[in-house]
Amino acid sequence: MTVKEHLEVLLAPLLEDGDCFLIDIVFKPSKASQKVTILVDSDEGITIQQCTSISRRLAKQLEELEVFTDAYTLEVSSPGLDQPLLLPRQYRKNVGRNLKITLKSGEVLQGTLTEASDESITIQLPAPKKKPKTPVDEASLVRTISLDQVSKAMIEISFK
Repeated sequence: MTVKEHLEVLLAPLLEDGDCFLIDIVFKPSKASQKVTILVDSDEGITIQQCTSISRRLAKQLEELEVFTDAYTLEVSSPGLDQPLLLPRQYRKNVGRNLKITLKSGEVLQGTLTEASDESITIQLPAPKKKPKTPVDEASLVRTISLDQVSKAMIEISFK
């Protein structure tokens, strides 16, 4: 069992307590120690208190089980707005928000996430800024995209 798999097993009961879910585990080596970042979230958003609780309980288990032989730093955090959406659950949580989506084909789309399922998402593209010569079919501004076509999806932050 890899260290990542071991962490996933240890995290499962800790996350279920607060209706949280694991997004990713990231390892970053540094000169003095290894940094282990655990990204977690919940459908309602995760609090600092929940992150702290998960971190403390996980750290205790890691010490008892001696999972890491070398020095490490443990960080439990919610994914920031600079993190891409990875799981269907994250898309459902962000329905109504603006996304910038890069497809595996290289096409980049920006629009409002209107629906999300385990297999696909639907976005409403903005109407063209310049008035087109022919009327725009409203249906052409709605795109349903299979999640396996998405290379990267980021929440667009608006300060309007």
